[in-house]
Amino acid sequence: MTTDSSISVGIFDGFSWIRCEGKGSFLNSPTLKEFGDERIAGGERCLVVDLEGCTGMDSTFMGTLAGMAARLTAQDEAVLQVAEPGARNRRSLEDLGLDFMMEIDPPEAPWRGKTDQVRTRLEAPRKVVPGQLQRTIHVLEAHQTLADANDKNARTFSNVVTMLESELAEKQKLAETGDK
Repeated sequence: MTTDSSISVGIFDGFSWIRCEGKGSFLNSPTLKEFGDERIAGGERCLVVDLEGCTGMDSTFMGTLAGMAARLTAQDEAVLQVAEPGARNRRSLEDLGLDFMMEIDPPEAPWRGKTDQVRTRLEAPRKVVPGQLQRTIHVLEAHQTLADANDKNARTFSNVVTMLESELAEKQKLAETGDK
């Protein structure tokens, strides 16, 4: 499967940077999640997600962002910040209430005025290509995170979560019978 998007990353003094070019989707969100989780586990206090080049985000990508934001805010003085989302992506995040979990274009951010310099120093991370079972788990976790964010999302994503839970149970059952 190919995507018309890419993720690039960098580690800087005081923050780590993740840039999405093209569409943010279920295809590239595992790579986003792995880098973010590694940085959080390593003690990073500020993850910046650069959406200036992002043409749109699906619910799995936004759920992945919300999950990273939740893991960061569980720590003292840690935050996920969104840089230059553009009107469409900002509206998508706000429509799901995710602007309460992350800072969107914060005016006092340590990276303000340095975005061009930061972008020239980004690299491709290790690409994550999950198998079918792992992909289903990832998509389910992202949608559960969205559903847990607020009551409106719980109603919006309840059918998706139920369908993904059934799909996961079926795939796990097939994997178990295949192992015997």
